[in-house]
Amino acid sequence: MKNILAYIRRKLSVRVSLWVVMFAAVIFITALSFLFYQSREAVRQEAINRATQILDKTSLRVEGILNRVEVASNMTHWLVQRHPDKADSMFVYSRGMLLNNPDFYNCSIAFEPYYFEDKGRYFSAYTKHIGDSIRTIQVGSDNYQYFFMDWYLMPTLLDRPCWTEPYMDIDVLTNTTEMVTSFCQAIKNRDGNVIGVINTGLSLNWLSHTISAVKPYPHSYSIMIGRGGTYFVHPDTTKITCQTIFTQTIEHPDTALTALGHSMQRGEEGMKRMILNGEECYVFYKPLGKTGCSMAIVCPESDIFGGFDRLRRAVMGIVIVGLLLMLCLFINIITRELSPLRRLAHEAETIASGQFDTQLPNFQRTDEIGQLSHSFGNMQQSLVKYIEELKDTTAQKASIESELNVAHSIQMSMLPSVFPNLEGLDMYASMTPAKEVGGDLYGYLLKDDNLYFCLGDVSGKGVPASLFMAQVTRLFRTLANQQIPPADICTQMNEALSGDENPTNMFVTLFIGLVNLTTGHLSFCNAGHNPPVIGGGEHHGEFLQMLPNFPIGVLSGLQFQGEEIDSIKGRPLFIYTDGLNEAENLKNEQFGDDRLLDILRNTHFETACQVIETLAVEIEHHRNGADPNDDLTMMCLRISI
Repeated sequence: MKNILAYIRRKLSVRVSLWVVMFAAVIFITALSFLFYQSREAVRQEAINRATQILDKTSLRVEGILNRVEVASNMTHWLVQRHPDKADSMFVYSRGMLLNNPDFYNCSIAFEPYYFEDKGRYFSAYTKHIGDSIRTIQVGSDNYQYFFMDWYLMPTLLDRPCWTEPYMDIDVLTNTTEMVTSFCQAIKNRDGNVIGVINTGLSLNWLSHTISAVKPYPHSYSIMIGRGGTYFVHPDTTKITCQTIFTQTIEHPDTALTALGHSMQRGEEGMKRMILNGEECYVFYKPLGKTGCSMAIVCPESDIFGGFDRLRRAVMGIVIVGLLLMLCLFINIITRELSPLRRLAHEAETIASGQFDTQLPNFQRTDEIGQLSHSFGNMQQSLVKYIEELKDTTAQKASIESELNVAHSIQMSMLPSVFPNLEGLDMYASMTPAKEVGGDLYGYLLKDDNLYFCLGDVSGKGVPASLFMAQVTRLFRTLANQQIPPADICTQMNEALSGDENPTNMFVTLFIGLVNLTTGHLSFCNAGHNPPVIGGGEHHGEFLQMLPNFPIGVLSGLQFQGEEIDSIKGRPLFIYTDGLNEAENLKNEQFGDDRLLDILRNTHFETACQVIETLAVEIEHHRNGADPNDDLTMMCLRISI
């Protein structure tokens, strides 16, 4: 997978082709989705119309059969009433019923007990189809007292013709059983008394085949239930008359199937979408006339949408194959069109390797690639010229850097690197410029028991500041050799470095001190410099309180004032430039005075050198990779008691 992604990222033609094909795929999928949705709805509506028409036709056919039974029964009833006293005629009428209606199962014309005295207690003219023939006999005996059967009692008790619930009929001719439903009609004499019943039966098996023969789809099937929900027609013959539509909901509740059963019992008609036997189906149902039964056609969705789904899969397959072919075609076309770019890229790598005289190809094209080739040619010429200029500039820069290195060495040589090694004196200082050369300075001069020392910060940075720093250093050593107080040294230095002697208007903040190594007496003058930190106070370290003075070089004619401290023995003196407390990190946060005091107060230092080195490490940690924003100079002076 990683190799494929790397290949796609490396090949522009593949990426462009993928974008084009993806855009085309979005359009195709959107259009086809809308088309498939509309087509599916059309197929669904056509299925509903088709199933509804078939259901209506089947219902009409069944109702026609039922009506034919009723009409035939009425005709026979009329004939019987014309000759109610001729027993033998009843066989003719019963046989004629089945001769004229071959789809009837049987016909009985049964009379009240002893109606025909010569025939005895029982007389029923019974006719039934047996194979291709019709047989008519008289039935009724003590073993078969027909006048206690439902089909005989119902029209008598209801006083109207009616259809019976399906029942198991025992054929006395063949001694077989058959599930039938029958239309029964009472026969009355002129006085209105019931003398018998005409019973015409239809085989449920035949009716089931008649209903099931009509199938709107290959796997669709029909069902018919009675008033109580009992199955009279079902593809699973084991359920006929043995189960109701509600039977399977007892163990596995199914609200949809229960609702369907109640709707069919109420004689309603309509359509429901539900799951039967784990398959999505559409069920169309309708009542069957006067029988109280209801039939339904079950159509699986797989049948209804089978052709549509096959067409959809075929179309999607064609689209996918087409998109893949489109991708391959676009990759080939774009690769061919971009081949000049690959050659230009190769030549550019050659030029980048230093072969600036490489001949670029001339594609003789006017499109963007031709313009790019022309631009490459111009770039090559400009690059050759630029390289020559760069060589000159690099040489000049190397010369300047060499000179700056020399200047750095000279500047650092002007600062003391060796400090007095006297008993009771611990002194150390360091200067780290922000650039090659800087404007900070420090120095000292030892005269007998007197130690002159200074630390200063010239305005600005770089070479100008370093030259001004050299002047300040020279003047300090010259004036200190005269053994005059620090305030006089500052006054004379200010006169020498201000006015016409300082056309650049540079200045220096300076702290000059004179300490007697025997008594510890300190004389000092602060010329606008940061206040030093002196130890031994209430908090074991605090900023030295001093008189304000101007920096040296700002204004001529100034008289600088000095100050004194009786003794600094046992009180370390730390002097620094603002490159310490104003050092910034990557977030432009300064090191700060509070952090400086905290380190000096809470850290035990053995030597002055340790003070300088510890603070240098803390500053580097605070910067955290940020470039120095100013020169950093520190001095620590400790006189033992």
